[in-house]
Amino acid sequence: MDAEADLLPKVLHALLDGSVSFDRMETLMKREPHLNIERTAPITGRVCFQVFKVIHQLVDSEEDILMVAKTMIQEFAADGIKYLELRSMPREVTETGTGSVLYVKQLLAAHFSIRQCKQKEVDIDVRFLVAVDRRHGPEVAMDTVKLAEDFLLSSDGIVVGLDLSGDPTVGHGKDLLSALEKAKNCSLKLVLHLSEVSSQRDESVLLLNLPPDRIGHRTFLHPESGGSDSLADKICKQNIPIGKSFPLCLFLVSHQTDDKGVFCTDLSQEYQLPASTFGLTLAANYIVNHLYLVKRKLFCTLNNRKVLPLEDSSSF
Repeated sequence: MDAEADLLPKVLHALLDGSVSFDRMETLMKREPHLNIERTAPITGRVCFQVFKVIHQLVDSEEDILMVAKTMIQEFAADGIKYLELRSMPREVTETGTGSVLYVKQLLAAHFSIRQCKQKEVDIDVRFLVAVDRRHGPEVAMDTVKLAEDFLLSSDGIVVGLDLSGDPTVGHGKDLLSALEKAKNCSLKLVLHLSEVSSQRDESVLLLNLPPDRIGHRTFLHPESGGSDSLADKICKQNIPIGKSFPLCLFLVSHQTDDKGVFCTDLSQEYQLPASTFGLTLAANYIVNHLYLVKRKLFCTLNNRKVLPLEDSSSF
């Protein structure tokens, strides 16, 4: 079934920093032996934020950013992904003189370089979301929105929106509200990670009032998981994509892997796991999830023959 899953044309939203493969990290570690970074086993939970710090240490120059982004896009293409949406937080690296503008430019350069090669095995469309790290406060958030707006106008449609993410236990969405409202007013698509921890109910109410174009994680949104009926009703009234938008409403899970590198997985494996666990055929599992993503969650228009290869796809 591995080969079958690899061949399925797929759609994915992913975090760039979390998608650096272990093989690529080992290559970078050999180039930076003075950092004394040890290879660790696959990790879970909050430890992933520590791994991101290591990745930031390893990927700190223009050349590293370009190389990592190009390799990552090629790896995603090899996994059968036809539409890739990458999010990344612009970084200032004072040691190498790499500023936030140059950081985003290198990500775009990686995409354009691959697109110009027109390699058959790299058949993929890529879009970028500029991400706000909630830990860094309102001033940095506003600067990031301005940066995203500039690239929205100058990147030939590659930068499409703004993402709010980062450690959910740090900061509060109310401090970032002005920046997020500006993003909406600039016509940036807005993706918010919310209800990731049980203490975020008030913040979730505040952020849903914007409203976002899409939400991520939402672990504690449902009343049975520490959320509330009012939160669920708000999402329905504002038509924010969530479980009931699936073609078959009994399937309430979207298969994604934000961090294929950190958790040593890929999207093909994420399709295989529920298929084998719940006795689904890979095809049925794929159709329900994939068509939902294409119909409701993409921030651009793509060739449907590329991402919806099934003859009966128009019936959904």
